[in-house]
Amino acid sequence: MGKTYHSKVGDWIVVFLCLLLILACLLPMLNVMSRSLSSTEALIRNEVTLYPRGLNFDAYKFVLSDQKYTKSISWTAFITIIGTVLSMIMTTICAYPLTFDHLKGRKFFNTLIIFTMYFNAGTIPTYLLLKDIKLLNKPGVLVIPYCLSVFNMIIMRSFFYGIPESLRESAEIDGAGPIRILFSIYLPLSTSVIATLSLFYAVGRWNGFSDALMYMNNRDYWPIQLLLYNILNSITNIEVATQEGFSKPGLSESIKAATVMFATVPILLVYPWLQKYFITGITIGAVKG
Repeated sequence: MGKTYHSKVGDWIVVFLCLLLILACLLPMLNVMSRSLSSTEALIRNEVTLYPRGLNFDAYKFVLSDQKYTKSISWTAFITIIGTVLSMIMTTICAYPLTFDHLKGRKFFNTLIIFTMYFNAGTIPTYLLLKDIKLLNKPGVLVIPYCLSVFNMIIMRSFFYGIPESLRESAEIDGAGPIRILFSIYLPLSTSVIATLSLFYAVGRWNGFSDALMYMNNRDYWPIQLLLYNILNSITNIEVATQEGFSKPGLSESIKAATVMFATVPILLVYPWLQKYFITGITIGAVKG
C-alpha cells in the first residue's frame, strides 16, 4: 500500500529537521576551516564566513612546524590508542563473567558496579587518591583512572546476553573453558559492539581535557584539547600570546582555527569506517539484555 498524504508530509518534516541538524553541525566547521585558510588581512576585516578569503596555508605551516603542536597531537593519538585498547580489555573482562548465571555473587557484583555509576567520591577525593598513589603529573593519570565505563560495560554485557547460550553449552561439551569460549565464540560475534564501544572510548579520550587540566601540570604530556583550551584562554594576554606565537591579531585567529581543525578532523575521520558497526552495536545492545 502506498503512503498516505499525512505520512508523506511527516517524512518531509523529518527530512527537513535532519537537514537543519546537518547544517547546524556543518556550518560552524566550514567557518573554522575557512578562517584557518584565510589571510590575516581578511580575518582582521572580518570578511570570512563560509569560504576562505586570501587563500593561504600559513597557519597550518606554523602549527606543523611548532614542536609543541606536533608533539601534543602525537601524544594525544598515542594515549587514545592505548586508552581505547586498555578500556576494551577492562570492559570485556568485566562484562563477560557477569553473563554466567552460576557465578557466585553475580547480583552483588552487578549492584556494586552499577552503584558506582550513580554515586562517586567526587573531584577532590579523586585528586587526593591519585596524589596518594603518586599518579599525578604522570602519563598514566590520563589513562588508568578512566579505563572502564560502567555504561559501556552494561552495553557489552547486554550484547553478550543476546548470544545464544546453546553455543556456549556446545563449546563446554566439547571441553572448551571460559577463556576459549570468550575468544572463539563471544568476541568473533561481537564485532559490532566492540567497534561501537571502541569509538565511544576513543572519542572520549581524544576530546578529554578536564582530567589533564586537573591532574597534569607537565606541558610535555598535555593532550591537544588541553593545549587548545589554554591557547584560547590565554590569547587575550599579550605577554602569553607573544610567547605562544600569537603576536599578530589576524595570524592568531588563523592559528587558533587551524589548531581546532587538527584537534577535530582526525577523530571525525574514524566515524565513516565504524558507522555500520556503530548503528548495529547501539540497537542490539539497547534491545537485548
